[in-house]
Amino acid sequence: MRPFAKAVAGIVLPVLCAVVASSQSTRAEDKLTMVTAWTAEAEHGGFYQAHATGLYKKYGLDVTIRQGGPQVNTAQLLAAGAVDFRIGSNNTGDLNYVKNGAPGMAIAGMFQKDPTILLAHPDVGINTMADMKGHPIALSKSNFDTWWPLLKAKYGFTDEQVRPYTFQIAPFLVDKNLVQLGFITSEPYAIKKEAGFDPKTFLIADEGYDSYAALIETKPSLVADHPDIVQRFVDATIEGWYSYLYGDPSPGNAEIQAADPTMSSDLIAFGRAKLISAGIVDSGDSMKLGIGAMTDARWKSVFDKGVSYGLFPADMDYKKAYTTQFINKGHGVEMRK
Repeated sequence: MRPFAKAVAGIVLPVLCAVVASSQSTRAEDKLTMVTAWTAEAEHGGFYQAHATGLYKKYGLDVTIRQGGPQVNTAQLLAAGAVDFRIGSNNTGDLNYVKNGAPGMAIAGMFQKDPTILLAHPDVGINTMADMKGHPIALSKSNFDTWWPLLKAKYGFTDEQVRPYTFQIAPFLVDKNLVQLGFITSEPYAIKKEAGFDPKTFLIADEGYDSYAALIETKPSLVADHPDIVQRFVDATIEGWYSYLYGDPSPGNAEIQAADPTMSSDLIAFGRAKLISAGIVDSGDSMKLGIGAMTDARWKSVFDKGVSYGLFPADMDYKKAYTTQFINKGHGVEMRK
């Protein structure tokens, strides 16, 4: 290269680098919307933490978190393209997407254990789940397609035992023989606060129900067309959960209470403590693979059980219900203390 060309290159190259660096730093953030499975609570702590601490912005994302609830059909919002991501309850929902030809799939399982429990009064002789046989059990309709068939097969429960679940603890407090659906992160706290006693709790995940919960779901088209955006969202969310569980949760808690002012600090603290002590988010495979981990073996297990209960056809391509391309990389594990 001639001296003049070298001189020009010496001037132009730094200028170009500065321009590229400037364009990257001012790049518009990708706008995304996710909807939670319920109103804001500790079970969504990692998402709100990622938002509150700037982790989504760190990954070039402008994320809006919408609340779900009993009157919000979040699956419909995802199918209609009104949201980019949805928090699903369990594997069955994604398997039903495949069964019904709906546009949805799981990209991460934020809960390694389903936090669903059955509650019983402490003084009615129910010491194991088997003791619930013959007792009335308040369930929601969705349980009939998830873990209720498992309990019927395992303990001889019958549909005649089922009572409507009202999303309230009042029926349980009035009827000492009633067994009720709940979540380990909320109903035990409410019962203790309202009635002054600790109910007996039985975690469904301990009974062979191996579904993931709080799954991040999106449309297959977003996975195919914008995998980089999906990966950044998953990575930021994973870091949000590590931060919420093992760091200072106050930023996420503040956003939870801003979204739902009825959530007390005590209830949020109770919920977070249960998420940690019961290993709901970080246990089993996630200890090595990272929060959000999912394995083919567990998906097959849930599918095979569903086939045996008559929920899915045996020849259904269940692997269309999920992808592991964005997880199982140990992302964020160094944040665990």
